[in-house]
Amino acid sequence: MALHRTSRLSVRASPAELEHWNHIAHQHGYATTSHWIRVLLSSAELAGHDGSRVSDELREIRCQLSRAGNNLNQLAHSAHCGDAVHCGAVLEDLETLIRQCDARLSRSGRASARRRCERSAVILH
Repeated sequence: MALHRTSRLSVRASPAELEHWNHIAHQHGYATTSHWIRVLLSSAELAGHDGSRVSDELREIRCQLSRAGNNLNQLAHSAHCGDAVHCGAVLEDLETLIRQCDARLSRSGRASARRRCERSAVILH
C-alpha cells in the first residue's frame, strides 16, 4: 500500500543550493531530491543525531589541535635555540586527533583523506 503524504515541509534555498542538492540526490541514485531529503532526515532520526553533537565534537577537536599546535611552536623554538627536542608525544597526539577526525568523518558518511604514509619512528631533532 502506497504511503499518502498530505503534509508539506518547506525549506527555502538559493537557486545554487537547490541545483547542488538536486545534483547530489541524483548522483546518489535518488529519483527526487524530496526522497533524498526524507531518507537523510529518517537516517538522522534513527541514528539519534540531532545535529548538535557534531559541532561539539569539532569544537573539542579544534581545541586539541590548538594545543598540539602550541606544543609544536614550543618544540620549534627549543630546536632553534639548540635544545634537544623530543617530538614523539606531540606526534602521537596529532595521530590520535587525525584518527578521531577520520572516525567522525566516516560516521558522517564523508570520505576522509587517504594517508600517504604512516610515521614509522619517533623523530628527534
